[in-house]
Amino acid sequence: MTERAKLNFYDRVLRPDPSRTVVRPFEPSYPKGFGGGTSRTQETVDLIVALDEAELARQLKGVTLSLDENHRDVDAMLLRRFDEVAGRIEGADRINAEQRRLIGAYCSEEYAYEAAALFNPSAVLHPDQSGLPEGTIRFVMSLRGIGEGHVSSVTFRTGTWTPGGELVVDDPSPTAVPPLIETCEKGGGVAVRLCCAGSRTISEIVLFPVLPSQRQGIEDMRLVRFCDDDGSIIYHGTYTAFSGAEVLSELLSSTDFRSFEMRVLTGKAAIGKGMALFPRRIAGNYAMLGRQDNKNIWLHVSDDILHWEGGAKIIAPRFPWEFVQMGNCGSPIEIAEGWLVIVHGVGTVRNYCIGACLLDKNDPSKLLARTPRPVLAPSPHERDGYVPNVVYSCGAIVQDRTMFLPYAVADSFTAFAAASIDNLLSVME
Repeated sequence: MTERAKLNFYDRVLRPDPSRTVVRPFEPSYPKGFGGGTSRTQETVDLIVALDEAELARQLKGVTLSLDENHRDVDAMLLRRFDEVAGRIEGADRINAEQRRLIGAYCSEEYAYEAAALFNPSAVLHPDQSGLPEGTIRFVMSLRGIGEGHVSSVTFRTGTWTPGGELVVDDPSPTAVPPLIETCEKGGGVAVRLCCAGSRTISEIVLFPVLPSQRQGIEDMRLVRFCDDDGSIIYHGTYTAFSGAEVLSELLSSTDFRSFEMRVLTGKAAIGKGMALFPRRIAGNYAMLGRQDNKNIWLHVSDDILHWEGGAKIIAPRFPWEFVQMGNCGSPIEIAEGWLVIVHGVGTVRNYCIGACLLDKNDPSKLLARTPRPVLAPSPHERDGYVPNVVYSCGAIVQDRTMFLPYAVADSFTAFAAASIDNLLSVME
């Protein structure tokens, strides 16, 4: 029987924390068939401006006491929120500063974005690699947090890792800062710019749904450090936008993890889950892996990073642990032998396992080898959770012929492992 790859596991585990909250937009509304023409927001504003000074002061004090513990610059945040809704309020220019702050509070909600789950991690090299011991790297990791209503958001962590040595995941800031959101037209479509300049560390950034296509969540971001032909570096993240009825692939882009741009992917290949971008162009074109038929892994090539058509199946289920479905576990990783792709397979009782394959470096449509047995499978002591019998990842890092693999367990929490590239290749066939 073919041997399994050997993994080294770390003790560090990231679990969901209901105390981590972000303040996000909210507006009251009537269900269909109710209301007399005046918006609920306007009706609420009318009640607020009718308060006497003493009651207004009491309400503002309560808001401050509630939010100050977990949030920074609360007054400025509430005034910004008022400015966002002011265009829908009659006589907004006549409302004083105290009333504006309270209106901003009524049009906001505190959301525990990782109260239920913190999983499906993806890791890339941090933009700043200075001040580290030789052989150690600093990384940025995206995670999918799930909160009330099973809504998914993206949160981040940082840390350092030494191949064959220590893993340190930095403790997150107790504060989460909502991004400043700007929607604009770009290239014939809608782009959303997210400014996170108010965040002091990457761990304070939370990206929650802002577009109708994302209403139910931003899911399973696959980060990649993309190096263009001119040597410029940009971080892209492909993710699944879920409206509650339909899924769509979208793209997050950033050069510094301080400001981001969200754009919708178009074309027949973009209507699906799990797209993962190669970290550089191949023969002048962008390349992407996907699983549009929910069974096989596909390769797509395009001269436009936002538009994806056609494609071809390159990896089909072959072994029992992947009979039901295959997909990528993040962007391909370039090594000397070719493109290393971490994959997932679905087998009996809807078990999700992790494996790997190798694609040709010059022609990634050619499958060179694959693991006949899972590299990582649900273990008896780590199989229970929100979705049992699942291990899953959205992106690994290779450094000095060693792979750093953050992975999710049972759609609930995140764990970490490392593997030798030589050992991993040796168990492929």
